[in-house]
Amino acid sequence: MTNKKSSYLQNFVALKYLPRFFKAVYRSSPKMFVVNVLLRLIKSIFPIVLLWVGKEIIDEVIRIVNSTEAQELNRLYILIAIEFGVAIFSDVFNRLIGVTDTLIGSLYSNDSSVELIQKTARVDLQYLEDSEFYDKLERARRQTVGRVNLMSNSLAQAQDLITIISLISALIYFYPILILLLIVSIIPTLLNELKFSSSNYKLTSRMAPERRQLDYMRVIGASDVTAKEVKLFGLADFISKTFADTADKYYQSVKKLTVKRSVWGALFNIIGVIAYYIAFVFIILKAVVSLVTIGELTFLAGSFNRLRNQLQVMFTRFSNITENAMYLHDYFDFIDMEFVDESGFEQLPVPTNIVEGIEFQDVTFSYPNGHIPVFNGLSFTLRKGEKLALVGENGSGKTTLIKLLLRLYEPTSGRILLDGVDIRHYEKDKYQKLFGAIFQDFVKYYLTTRINIAVGNIDKIDQDDKITKAAELSLADEVVKDLLNGYDQELGRRFKKGAELSGGQWQKIALARAYMSEAPIIILDEPTSALDARAEYEVFQRFIGLTKGRTSIIISHRFSTVRMADRILVLNNGEVLELGTHEELMEQGNLYSELFDLQAEGYQ
Repeated sequence: MTNKKSSYLQNFVALKYLPRFFKAVYRSSPKMFVVNVLLRLIKSIFPIVLLWVGKEIIDEVIRIVNSTEAQELNRLYILIAIEFGVAIFSDVFNRLIGVTDTLIGSLYSNDSSVELIQKTARVDLQYLEDSEFYDKLERARRQTVGRVNLMSNSLAQAQDLITIISLISALIYFYPILILLLIVSIIPTLLNELKFSSSNYKLTSRMAPERRQLDYMRVIGASDVTAKEVKLFGLADFISKTFADTADKYYQSVKKLTVKRSVWGALFNIIGVIAYYIAFVFIILKAVVSLVTIGELTFLAGSFNRLRNQLQVMFTRFSNITENAMYLHDYFDFIDMEFVDESGFEQLPVPTNIVEGIEFQDVTFSYPNGHIPVFNGLSFTLRKGEKLALVGENGSGKTTLIKLLLRLYEPTSGRILLDGVDIRHYEKDKYQKLFGAIFQDFVKYYLTTRINIAVGNIDKIDQDDKITKAAELSLADEVVKDLLNGYDQELGRRFKKGAELSGGQWQKIALARAYMSEAPIIILDEPTSALDARAEYEVFQRFIGLTKGRTSIIISHRFSTVRMADRILVLNNGEVLELGTHEELMEQGNLYSELFDLQAEGYQ
């Protein structure tokens, strides 16, 4: 019993999100929204007008037929003309309402998508890497499309409510008892719809991980990116079976709910049909004893039937509205998340010029839900204008160190200082503008070559000379000259006219982003792993020349690149094992020397 009460209550609680939703819809297009509402208000009185005019036409025809004298037909023609006009206007209004619904819905979808993108940009990386939080984001993202149905359904409720009030008034005028029969006929439908709308929302939310897995399996099972391995390793059967098993689990849950909803709906509908026919027989008997005219009989039967159907539609639509309003909760809950600085640090202006450099002081860091610290007391200094190379075996924490420096993560304990000031004293987004970074897993934007380069300094997207210069320095100009449309060529195969690039070509495009950056600190995390040795050497020669006077950090497994740095920091098990120049570290004969010699042997 408690579950049923909470289920019904949940439907009504969800309605609290509608005012905020409509404010957002109104902001998308105030004029079009007002026009839509006015059209619906006028349209709401058409049904009762049509029924009443129909009644008058029937009574007028019977009066003319039963008259013994010749009758003029002017009034009959006028009534027919009125009904014809209302029918035409009704269709026109329906089409105008449909057009404005679609346009407003599209504008709202655009606005809410922009809002979601802006909000996601403020989310810390550690949240986005959490599966539960990502499910929440995925649910919010789904709410940016298809909300036109919620808007049109909600406005249609108000429109139908006016129609229903006019129909109820007509029934009360003739026979109030018909209202009681009407209530009996529609209450079961209402209860059924309310019960199962919340059940559907709970099912969708509970199965979010399974839906995400299904989407992922579709991608890896039918993608040009994974096609080689799928064919080579014979993964098609495994992927399809994994998909089928998960899909069947989801299907069984949906099937159980759908069948249960349909069975109960059918049973409740029988009650409604019985009540309707009792009312219908009641009206016929009144006509038989001449208490109502044939026109009034038609009007009452039509009004009762229209009213019953309208109420059933309203209640069904109401359940859809409450269900969709529950999904709105996912969107607004995400948008309302606050990502404020709770560290208590006084916010200071970010320095325009770096004087000393960056210092890690006894930094400890563990990933959320991680049991083993990545760093435990990490300390070192990066001097202004220095080129520092990070070296270490896989899993030693090189990329994590960069993410801490960029404030994509915050230290568990310890401090990171910029010119002697804890970086938590600076607003995160302004602090991050001090850096230009290219990662090994850089993003391949399926957009034009120009945009792919300009993302390194997107404010300079209109400066062709800067984009061209960046391409030359990264050797991306060699890629561009072979593209059909040059810098305006779309890249990747996602779109029809896109051109696919090799790994090395993509890497040159991504490297150009670093040259676009005017940030005082440049970070390259394995930026040349897909380049051949000659191209890598040339890229780094240019890079070192370009970054004179700028601070830079380089992560690379190729020691021919690493030795170009001013100093080399060797990480091992989350600690600084060695720090010095190439020559100094080779003399120490420790891990760096060992790794260097191993790689050198491979070239002999």
